[in-house]
Amino acid sequence: MARNTEDNTQTPKLTAGEKTQVAWYVARMCKRGLAGESVYQGDLEAKVERVIDRARKRAAK
Repeated sequence: MARNTEDNTQTPKLTAGEKTQVAWYVARMCKRGLAGESVYQGDLEAKVERVIDRARKRAAK
């Protein structure tokens, strides 16, 4: 199985709650994607970014 090759300084470890939130938002994005390509998903992408930003701030402490 291939390992994640992204820069780990930009992708912090997520807690179980954060992983759950991201998975929920991604599932909602998939559902919207099934509705059509012209459906706006920027709000969900912003929510995922906020979760990751909180994890980065926590990791920086």
